[in-house]
Amino acid sequence: MENNVSSKYRKFHLIFRFLKGSKIYFAAAVAASLISTILNALTPQIFRFSIDKVLSGNGGSGGSYLTNHLWTLALMIVAVAVASGIFTYISRTNTAKAGENFAKNLRDTLFIHVQKLPMKWHDRNQTGDIIQRCTSDVEVIRGFVVTQLLEVFRTAFLVITSFVMMFSMNVKLSCIVLLFVPVVAIYSTVFYKLIAKRFTTVDEAEGELSTVVQENATGVRVVRAFGREQFEMERFDEKNEAFAKLWIRLGSLSGLYWGIGDLITGLQVVAVIIFGVMEAVNGYISVGEFIAFAAYNSTLVWPIRGLGRILSDMSKAGVSFERVDYIIHSQEEAYGKSDEKSGKESEEPGGKYDISFQHVSFGYEDGKEVLRDISFTIPQGRTFGILGGTGSGKSTIIQLLSRLYELGENDGSICLGGRKIKDIPIEELRRDIGMVLQEPFLYSRTIRENIAASVPEASMEEIRYAAQIACIDDAIMSFPDGYETLVGERGVTLSGGQKQRIAIARMLLQKAPVMVFDDSLSAVDSQTDYRIRCALKEHMKEATVILISHRVTSLMGADEIMVLNQGGIEECGIHEELIQKNGIYRKIYDIQMSRDDREKMEG
Repeated sequence: MENNVSSKYRKFHLIFRFLKGSKIYFAAAVAASLISTILNALTPQIFRFSIDKVLSGNGGSGGSYLTNHLWTLALMIVAVAVASGIFTYISRTNTAKAGENFAKNLRDTLFIHVQKLPMKWHDRNQTGDIIQRCTSDVEVIRGFVVTQLLEVFRTAFLVITSFVMMFSMNVKLSCIVLLFVPVVAIYSTVFYKLIAKRFTTVDEAEGELSTVVQENATGVRVVRAFGREQFEMERFDEKNEAFAKLWIRLGSLSGLYWGIGDLITGLQVVAVIIFGVMEAVNGYISVGEFIAFAAYNSTLVWPIRGLGRILSDMSKAGVSFERVDYIIHSQEEAYGKSDEKSGKESEEPGGKYDISFQHVSFGYEDGKEVLRDISFTIPQGRTFGILGGTGSGKSTIIQLLSRLYELGENDGSICLGGRKIKDIPIEELRRDIGMVLQEPFLYSRTIRENIAASVPEASMEEIRYAAQIACIDDAIMSFPDGYETLVGERGVTLSGGQKQRIAIARMLLQKAPVMVFDDSLSAVDSQTDYRIRCALKEHMKEATVILISHRVTSLMGADEIMVLNQGGIEECGIHEELIQKNGIYRKIYDIQMSRDDREKMEG
């Protein structure tokens, strides 16, 4: 019970939090809606007066005047209707403003928060489902705030106003109508709970369907290359059919609800007519009062029936609130703390950007270690090579260094310039570490914009200089539009090597003191690889460089090479030392290098 109350409190807190700047619009919408409701409640009273005082001739001299000037009553009804329409317009306009501002604030918060969530969170959540939560679920919540939340206030006030008018005319008939209210409330509550459960299942199924579409769209080249179109179509059809069946079940439940609602409201109208006629015949109620009472009863029928619809929509919004709340309350990355030492230079021997791993162990899943007791040091300005097979932990080392994943308390320590990286603010740490991944991501923008993504204010001269070091300037200038060439989504209009070199230029423009190349030269030929490494050594002498590669030639010039095997350090040393050993490095070297190549490079 306590958790349920807490959940409801969080939902209302979420609404008020994101209505910031729009509360005055929402208050104006509620006030205008209430005034419109009061005006609508006056119309049956005008009819009552017209029938009992004017048409029956019991209104005295005033009644005689109105009998001869019925247009006055008609004008009164029109005036009330016009005034009601004006306030309804004011209500809807302000509701739209409040709702859209609410949705904008919520979308902004979600997008910003998702940027700050750790990689482990992204690993656990599918991209399609995240998109679903940030788009469709936000729209469901917006619809609730814009329509249903206002409807709750309007319905409550309408019911109160109508019953006040009805009890003032006839208590017995009012009590008969009042008996139907708890019946509607009980069955609406039952259906509310059932619909909430089914809508949760439907929403999750839609997230899975979105994931299938997202994966197929981003992996379209792989699908075509391997002839997987039929498989993907069948996979989508399976998810789509399951999604459709869930909606049909939800629609059947809603149909059952409305069918029962028609029966109850029909009985309510019949009861009012039967007992109302009896009351009128016996003289306990006038004809005008009976007609006005019937009008109020008709006015109540739809709001009370709509209670179920409001509850149904509220259940959908409740599910969406929980799905959105899951993102908002997911813990952001630990940004580190600033203390007195954090702003000082390293107090240990060495440079400000020395890198040190001390007894580091790590696993993405509990009980499955990817790294086992890793210890090594990279002095500032040195080039450090890492070689190893698939799954040996090469990329994991870099992900830990940049704090894409966090070490546990007992998993060792990583230092940059003598400072534990946990004590370095993430923005500062990642500003100092430039990374190029094996599969670089390019935006669907121009080549210039892609290179300048790391430093948006960079001049064209700086962009070209970085591209020249990355050996991509000549290729870019050969394009008809040069640096203004539009790159397709994810860089599909470029070759693998061109994408990698543009990503390298983007990182070089960052001018980070620590540069990481995570197998980022795998798609370029050996000659281009050699030219890029020579250019880096010439122009980035002060930078600490980490080279991760499966290609021995890319690592031969490193000041030190570390060979990983099954998460542990197998060998360490320079190229000349490692080829003298009969270890993994030598075996890889022998496989990759032909005899002529070895004689050429060793001679």
